[in-house]
Amino acid sequence: MTTLSAASTTPASAPLREDAIIMALVGLSHASSHFAHLLLPLMFPVFMREFGWTYSELGMMSSLFFVVSGAGQACSGFVVDRLGARPILFTALGLFALACLLASVANSYPAMMLVAVLAGLGNCAFHPLDFTILNQRISSARIGYAFSVHGLTGNLGWAAAPIFMGVMTTMFDWRAAYTAAAFLYLLILALMLFNREKLLTCTVKKQVNLPRGHDMAFMRLPVVWWCFCFFLLSTVTLAVVQNFSLPILQALHQVSFEAATLTLTVYMLCSAFGVLAGGFVASRWPFRSDRIVASSMCGGAVLLALCASGWLGAFGTMAVLAFTGFAVGIGGPSRDLMIKKATPQGATGRMYGLVYSGFDVGFAVSPLVFGAFMDRGWYSATLACASAVLMLSVGVALGVGRKTVQVQAG
Repeated sequence: MTTLSAASTTPASAPLREDAIIMALVGLSHASSHFAHLLLPLMFPVFMREFGWTYSELGMMSSLFFVVSGAGQACSGFVVDRLGARPILFTALGLFALACLLASVANSYPAMMLVAVLAGLGNCAFHPLDFTILNQRISSARIGYAFSVHGLTGNLGWAAAPIFMGVMTTMFDWRAAYTAAAFLYLLILALMLFNREKLLTCTVKKQVNLPRGHDMAFMRLPVVWWCFCFFLLSTVTLAVVQNFSLPILQALHQVSFEAATLTLTVYMLCSAFGVLAGGFVASRWPFRSDRIVASSMCGGAVLLALCASGWLGAFGTMAVLAFTGFAVGIGGPSRDLMIKKATPQGATGRMYGLVYSGFDVGFAVSPLVFGAFMDRGWYSATLACASAVLMLSVGVALGVGRKTVQVQAG
């Protein structure tokens, strides 16, 4: 039997204003998580100059963040299902603020690694709690648009981080930038507390309609691991862009640091616009989500391969790299819809927690592998391999679609 503390089904209809407020709050939550992804990578050039750390050491720092986040995310879905999304959200935002405050006074590599641990703990629960709120609180007619807003705001969080941290560092210094980021997280926490009734979700008291009736049974479904692999592969490429696109552009095309940073920001903005457009695509063709995702990833892989070729020159490479974000972004809402269709009933938090931990595994593995590439000066090879990995995700997305049909039929 299914026993929940509140009605667990997605409402068929709700006032537009109610849905819009919930979308905005969850979107801000998601933006704050993506903002945290870049808190350390954006300061890599500063850390190299001030502390003399290598690309491999910096990559290890970024990997630690995502190892902690990935391990925590796989477990946090269970906690969200049992305790609800709100207390986990409030705790996560507090951890982000604490991590930023520690970064503002850190003077050693171990201290900055502790920052990575705290930020990774804060980051681990956002996808399970965000999707739990959306799937329970947003009316079914608007769920595709809710996924679009969720993806859009995440990319805006990525785009805002270089601007915010860069401006604060230029005006003051990097320590002041981290202090300002801490206050920003506390402000977001206060806003969430003020609107806490909008974030209420039901909690699972007993296991619901899963094979053999226990919490871990959903992990036996092959489609779960196909989804996990898709997130792992697609994220490896994104991690290359986030962590190493700046030094790659500088090394291959001698562009300025400011121009390279602007390219990364435009990439994130293009990705956000792609997600926005993808929301309409997902709502128009909800039953073709796997094919839409595969087409999006294929387009992004081709564009990234062009950037790796060196044929485009400095400006052409920056422009095409930025547009790669739009190509990949279109598949974002369809990707989330693809996961929703593959999710067993009553296992939303657990499913999104496990599947999105592939996101963190990809972010953890990529800097280690490609940090070694970068230390050896293999800049073009780094982009070419990232393109190849993204192309692999095309086949996996189509595999998710096939496995989902099998589960629904059987």
